[in-house]
This record gives sequence, C-alpha cells and structure tokens, in this order.
Amino acid sequence: MKHLFRLAIKFISCLVVLGIILGMFYDFSFRDVLLTSAVLGVLSYVIGDLFILRTTNNMVALASDFVLTFLVVWLMGRQLTFEDDLFSASLISAAAVTVFEYFFHRLLTNEKNQQTNKQDNTLNHRQFQTETSEELTPVRPDVRNSDETND
Repeated sequence: MKHLFRLAIKFISCLVVLGIILGMFYDFSFRDVLLTSAVLGVLSYVIGDLFILRTTNNMVALASDFVLTFLVVWLMGRQLTFEDDLFSASLISAAAVTVFEYFFHRLLTNEKNQQTNKQDNTLNHRQFQTETSEELTPVRPDVRNSDETND
C-alpha cells in the first residue's frame, strides 16, 4: 500500500511539473503529458527510488533521476510530438523534476529513519536480564591429604 501511495505522489507531482513546462511552454497535449508522467513516474520510482536510493546516497539518486527524466522526456517527445526544441524542453523538465525528487527522497529517507528509530526504541525497552545465583553444588575442600601427595 505504501508503494501505491508513493507512486501516486510521484505521478501527480510529475504531471503538475511536466504539465506546466511541457504543456504551457512547449505545446505538448495533455494526453502526451499524462503518458510521459505515467512512464516517468513508474520508471523513476522503480529504478531511482527502489534500487539506486536504497544502495547509494541522495546525490547519486538525483543524478540518475535527472538523466532518466531527460531521456524519457526526450525519447517520448520524439515519438509523440513534432516539437522542434525538444532538447531544451527535456533539459528544463529534467531540472524541474530533479528539484522535486530532492524533496521526495528526503521524505523517503525520513520514513526509513522513523521506522529504524521505532524498531530501535522497541528493542531498547526490552529488559534483558541474566540469572545470578549461588553454585548449585557446594565447593568441597580438597580431600587429598597433603601426606599422600608427598609419598
């Protein structure tokens, strides 16, 4: 369920950002922006957030999201529209989506840190004790006679 919520956040934010940039300034149709946002949202969540962000840091994940956004907008723009200045549209879109991704990654790492802290707190509240007691068998004095050892 958390993956669907995160995908919805990513899709809606990509739709808004790409709708403003591509729809208003580069005359992409709403259908093209919707399709590009859906593909970009799913790909960047699976590749960037689930694989790259979990294994590396935020800067590497942001760089990969920038490249992925640039490629998706450029390749889908070539197939869907007849825009002449597709390079600048892809570059501006990638920069804007990367700014959003910075905040989205912080949200994901804060959730991860809260879950880790919650697990640590539950572990720290447990009482670990060992049992201490007297020996069960009494200590016997040395039964050997000192005379026997000398012979």
